[in-house]
Amino acid sequence: MKRFILSALFLSLATPALAQTSKDDVVDFGEPVPLTIVSKDSQHVFQIERAITLDQQARGMMFRESMDPDSGMLFEFDEPKIATIWMKNTPLPLDILFVRSNGKILKIEHMAQPYKLRSASSEAIVAAVLELQGGRSKELGIMPGDTIQHEFFGTQAK
Repeated sequence: MKRFILSALFLSLATPALAQTSKDDVVDFGEPVPLTIVSKDSQHVFQIERAITLDQQARGMMFRESMDPDSGMLFEFDEPKIATIWMKNTPLPLDILFVRSNGKILKIEHMAQPYKLRSASSEAIVAAVLELQGGRSKELGIMPGDTIQHEFFGTQAK
């Protein structure tokens, strides 16, 4: 019985990641906005798209052939949850940063492989997921515990 309840819970939390989208679907993410990651010794500014709606979150970075090294996508959840992300129809390797509601990076899945159906999980409650170009986190020294400055977390730079 416990196994059934845990399986049902996992599926309910993963449902947005399992939504279907096709290459021809048009999803508007709006204009990119700045987001800053504050590391121990430096700050890194990215121009990110915001995935707020379920349609935007279902589409994510799917079907994109290229990505600027200082760009990304922030998946903002209505309610904090255990998040799962997969790479279906995503031709680019990505760094997946799981972020708590206070803007602290909980966990980083480095170089998530293109097209893989294996889900990456936050394994704990998070408020958002930030996707960056694969390898960028290590290149810039971004680590769990670093802080994201952005209005979604109430941590924007002053």
